[in-house]
Amino acid sequence: MTPAPRLSLDDGATIPQLGYGTYKVPAADAARLCLDAIDTGYRRLDTAALYGNEEGVGRAVREALVPREELFVTTKVWLDDNGYDTTLRAFDRSMARLGLDTLDLYLIHWPVPSTDRYVDTWRALVRLQHDGRVRSIGVANFHEHHIERIVAETGVAPVVNQVELHPWLPQTALRAFDDGRGIRTEAWSPLARGRVLGTPLLDDLADKHGRTPAQIVLRWHVELGNLVIPKASTPERIRENLDVFDFALDPGDLAAIASLETGERTGRDPDLD
Repeated sequence: MTPAPRLSLDDGATIPQLGYGTYKVPAADAARLCLDAIDTGYRRLDTAALYGNEEGVGRAVREALVPREELFVTTKVWLDDNGYDTTLRAFDRSMARLGLDTLDLYLIHWPVPSTDRYVDTWRALVRLQHDGRVRSIGVANFHEHHIERIVAETGVAPVVNQVELHPWLPQTALRAFDDGRGIRTEAWSPLARGRVLGTPLLDDLADKHGRTPAQIVLRWHVELGNLVIPKASTPERIRENLDVFDFALDPGDLAAIASLETGERTGRDPDLD
């Protein structure tokens, strides 16, 4: 199987373009599924304090027959811990659960503008990176104006912005904004939590390429240049999701998928918090 390429980040690090997402992976299953993913060829694992499975993800990293430096681990500070000191304490708790010495990428999970703490949270992430405890720092669910504010007030830009992104919600303007500032856009809910897969158009494209509809959508993400973290609960689906680097969509395919845009979200709008 062709492995996921590593893409450059603006801070000099590199990140596998496709990783294994662990949202709603039960804590009891996390280590096993993450080890399955690593054995299949994944080199990136995405978790968060909210998910309740950091222990299992960290255990998989420690037990994997792959050098630690080949694996890229992301976790996130939950909105209840936004703020400078609370973020630093939350990071310590996450690292204790992961059982790792250094984190590859730490994200602010949500800006929660109503509490007005995300700039202080970002300052804490800058401190953690300066202290060498995390290699790269970024954000999740940030609109353009949230990013503009943290850069204006700290002088430091995130290297990743992880947002809901799928054919119904391609985030065209946000992706262009991120690209213009050296920020990698990453897709969570890349398949619209599976809802987009019932689209007849995707069935037709799957038949055309001899692939599954999920593989068509994941390949669409890859060709847009997105980072992407599909979740799967079986070894078969874990393998299927990674097997998207040996075929290509043509311009007609991409135009057809673009016609699916509706603006529909499966999650909430970050500005409504």
